[in-house]
Amino acid sequence: MFGSSTSRRALACCNSSTSAATLLPSFLVPAFQTTTSTSSPSISSRRNFSATTNRPSKLGRNPLAIPPGVELEIGDLFTKKDVTTYLQTQKRKVKVSGPLGKLELDIPSFVKIDHDTTARIATLTVEDKNVKQQMEMWGTTWSYLNNYIMGVSEGHTAVLRLVGIGYRATIEPRPALEEYPGQQFVCLKLGFSHPVEMGLPGGMKASAPQPTRVLLEGVDKEQIMSFAANIRKWRVPEPYKGKGIFINDETIKLKQKKIK
Repeated sequence: MFGSSTSRRALACCNSSTSAATLLPSFLVPAFQTTTSTSSPSISSRRNFSATTNRPSKLGRNPLAIPPGVELEIGDLFTKKDVTTYLQTQKRKVKVSGPLGKLELDIPSFVKIDHDTTARIATLTVEDKNVKQQMEMWGTTWSYLNNYIMGVSEGHTAVLRLVGIGYRATIEPRPALEEYPGQQFVCLKLGFSHPVEMGLPGGMKASAPQPTRVLLEGVDKEQIMSFAANIRKWRVPEPYKGKGIFINDETIKLKQKKIK
């Protein structure tokens, strides 16, 4: 008797929208109401979950200052195959020349550069700020050009610190191994049975002011940091004794020794 009366009351609440509105809380009423396809909004017209507005890139919106002696040359569009998608894309070549050398950069076609030769300022913009890829490449292109301008005018440096007993570094020529005339090699003693010899890429200089310090100099920051990372792979800093090869102001937090 009790079960049949309970089921009848539940069925009546589900069938009648007016009774559901009076018996159920207000936030549960829409779950029991049936809506037709004409009255419900379409999926495309619904508001997105994120309510943030599109803002310009913090880096890209800043103008690039071109120091005296540095020239910026913007080329025409050309077609180039993308190395990741193998699709033909439109690129534009930008040449940056200065007292220390020349560098070239291929930028996407949707990135526009407004070069004011009188004020020596370059401003970057994109065609559509609502496209995610264009917003990503806006700041990336600005950062590359800024590094190139600083490289050809002042140069970039990286300092390698060798921390460990017996770790030593010297800069020596190796005529039998050189890839181009006058190539220098970074010779490292890192506790192996043989010395580690790494040839410098073209356009880069190295010196060893101290036996445990290596100074890398060049115009291309990406090339310098990539070569420094290759040297660091031989002795990655370990967290128990703090030994290894550190780049610039890199530090590591020491751990306690493992106790069995």
